[in-house]
Amino acid sequence: MLDLKSLKYANCPLCHSRKSTKEIAGREISYQVTAQDIRRALGISSFAEGKLKLATIERLCDKCGNNEFEYTRKQLRSADEGQTTFLTCTKCRDTVVEN
Repeated sequence: MLDLKSLKYANCPLCHSRKSTKEIAGREISYQVTAQDIRRALGISSFAEGKLKLATIERLCDKCGNNEFEYTRKQLRSADEGQTTFLTCTKCRDTVVEN
């Protein structure tokens, strides 16, 4: 959105261009904002050391005995059925899928 710092001019906060309010009066202006743009503007980073940090859960790995798994969930079936959970051992990278 353009900033109206005065009644004569509007400034773009991204490119810092300046337009006369008479020039833009009555026009519809649209733009697209990505989730990355919002995180950047709010100073939020979803990356730790360049890698996406996944949610973790305590669960014993049958292969290596480690008790921590990273997990993600996806809706693979119809909306009235539950999500599919993908668990990955943080030590041996063994994968378990739960429906």
